[in-house]
Amino acid sequence: MTAEVQTADYELLGPELRQEIAKYFPRYPERRAVLLPALHLVQEQLGYIPQQAIAELARFLEIHPAEIADVVSFYSFFRRDRPLGKFRLWVCRSLSCACRGGESLLAYVSQKLGIAPGQTTPDGLFTLEAAECLGACDFAPAIMVNDTLHGPMTFEMVDELLASLRKEAGQSPGV
Repeated sequence: MTAEVQTADYELLGPELRQEIAKYFPRYPERRAVLLPALHLVQEQLGYIPQQAIAELARFLEIHPAEIADVVSFYSFFRRDRPLGKFRLWVCRSLSCACRGGESLLAYVSQKLGIAPGQTTPDGLFTLEAAECLGACDFAPAIMVNDTLHGPMTFEMVDELLASLRKEAGQSPGV
């Protein structure tokens, strides 16, 4: 197979991304074991995991696309339908968080952003998710923004957090 054909076979998984994925190969006994780290890299680069990326990744890892689709659908942190916002907010709904106002906090964040859990704001800045557990009972009610945990949270702290994230993204905090 020529380099031209090989590159054409990978429209979404460019050479740099394939190289990043390939760095994991020596750590695992076979290519298929690289699936989870590869999916994280794909989502990080594309913002989500579209069907075409699944097909290209299946070819690259030498596994069936259905196996990848199964994994993507099993884990709620992978998105298939559309890109995630710049900031992915997970509001915990575990028993500990619920007892300390987690459900009210989720409703408040939803109202402040004007979106329901699972949706992304029209400007692409925020994606709101309901988490079944963030493993942060000591910080209940907790919110995770991308990979950073915040808590225990109050409505006022949510306002401050959203303003800070908007400012970080170059928007007016009051938008």
